[in-house]
Amino acid sequence: MKVKGRVWKIEKDGKLMDDIDTDMIYHNKYLHITEQEEMAKYAFSNLEGWQDFPEKARKGDIIFAGENFGCGSSRQHAVDCFIALGINAIVAKSFGAIYKRNAINSGLAVLECNALDMAEVETGDEIEIDFETGEIKKNGICILKAKPMNKIQYAIYLAGNLFRYAEGI
Repeated sequence: MKVKGRVWKIEKDGKLMDDIDTDMIYHNKYLHITEQEEMAKYAFSNLEGWQDFPEKARKGDIIFAGENFGCGSSRQHAVDCFIALGINAIVAKSFGAIYKRNAINSGLAVLECNALDMAEVETGDEIEIDFETGEIKKNGICILKAKPMNKIQYAIYLAGNLFRYAEGI
């Protein structure tokens, strides 16, 4: 399966940000919110310079970040806020282990890309990602290669989440 979307590179001082933790993604003062759709407006609510992201983001957008995205607590809200926004995928150099598992189980596409700076993409670019091959294309040309989804991750994504996947087994 392939998805298309507009890129958001989460950068600081011209470099992809590393170690964006779950508190930066979704501040703990909003943990009382239980409706997923309501969570959308608090995505990156505690990440300096990105608090207005929910007003700018559109359904189908794709986030690019550095190493260890989603490190920290096992806060499910930090996944659900992006699902509520309609984010198509998050591409990062690496993910916090718990965040990655929560995202996969929730049907949020997360892909690892080891490109040093991912300079081939800029915020606002329209790209296409093939989840099965990991190819990231701009203007039909492969510009980056991410680690493709494995069979189980891909099946969970197609089902919508782990619970729906398990219903089909």
